[in-house]
Amino acid sequence: MKINLCGINYAPELTGIGVYNTGLAEYLAQRGEQVTMVTGFPYYPQWHLLEKDVPLYRTEAINGVTVARCGLFVPEKPTPFLRILHEGSFVVSSFLRQLTLPAADVYVVVSPPLLLGFAAWLLCWIKNRPFIFHVQDLQPDAAAGLLMLKQGFFLKLLYALEKFAYQKAKLVSAISPEMCSLIEAKGVAKDKVVLFPNWVGDSVGSALGSWKAKMGIDGNTSLVSYAGNMGVKQGLPIILQAAKLLADKPVTFVIAGNGADLDRLQKFKAENALNNVILLDVLPEDEHTQFLTDSDICLIPQKKGAATAFLPSKLLKMLALGRPVLAITQGEGALAAAVAEGEFGMRVEPDDERALADAVMTLAADQNRRSQMSEKGKQYVKRFSQEVVLGDFRNKLKQLVEGQA
Repeated sequence: MKINLCGINYAPELTGIGVYNTGLAEYLAQRGEQVTMVTGFPYYPQWHLLEKDVPLYRTEAINGVTVARCGLFVPEKPTPFLRILHEGSFVVSSFLRQLTLPAADVYVVVSPPLLLGFAAWLLCWIKNRPFIFHVQDLQPDAAAGLLMLKQGFFLKLLYALEKFAYQKAKLVSAISPEMCSLIEAKGVAKDKVVLFPNWVGDSVGSALGSWKAKMGIDGNTSLVSYAGNMGVKQGLPIILQAAKLLADKPVTFVIAGNGADLDRLQKFKAENALNNVILLDVLPEDEHTQFLTDSDICLIPQKKGAATAFLPSKLLKMLALGRPVLAITQGEGALAAAVAEGEFGMRVEPDDERALADAVMTLAADQNRRSQMSEKGKQYVKRFSQEVVLGDFRNKLKQLVEGQA
């Protein structure tokens, strides 16, 4: 098959959607498919271009994938308005680049950006090809829930664009059953909606205690970790507030990543002299694995009001490494449901730093309970193995192409 993937994020980005775009493209290429990835130049989660001089377009071959990079505007401080310009710049540049590429058998478009759905429809109308609209985030719902956009014309426009993309795509895929249900509730036929969750590869932990020793953290101190984007949706300040309550306890909080909320976290840490908090940049893959391996408790925060229909992808690697999870999320949603079903962790409500601090101490003091959670998590995550998830999606692509022949 000739497969064209389009998404704004790709390798060498180490966090977020780019990891899964890269994994999908390389998986398909390794199995003999002809894969072109239309993407931007790397910028995430730092929110600045990682290359000094970026051309408008560049094509390169990476691990069997033809990667067509397109220029885009990247704001240093991504406000809602600047995010619109950012995403819009990629939609325009990628659409123009797509017009020059040979027609594929099938197109897979990854949202966000939401506007890629409209661009995909126009492109596939011109080239007479089908496209799949893959939803990693329900962007209008998230913007409304977090009050990033007020009710009004622009939010209505986003919902209209979302509806248009769903109508024109041959299939709409989403990363959790809850997201699939919400998409169906928006009027999309059930047989048109398919589950395509994020996945986890084989994760082999490092020697226990090696990362703590490297960082000078006492082996008897409980390491509570978060690794990932530092954005509004994560609601990370609650972690520092809980750390403040536990300043005299043998607990060290380590937050590794980058994003729009980093400055606020650094300021809070300095103002409150939080010696039990360490802030790090995005970790390379090997060190990230070492970091998680030594974590006694892994945090997954979701800010109150954030769209909770998706299952955070960072959860999967934690479980594969046998780490107990402490979810900071509302009682409804995919993450809360997974914790309840899998019994691999605990849950506390967002904005309740006292409950978070108490839960940290409860788990830190109970090695037996953490061990039980570890085993439960390893069993739960098997359904998200790379071969199972990507093999199933590849079969769906084949069926779609054969149905168009």
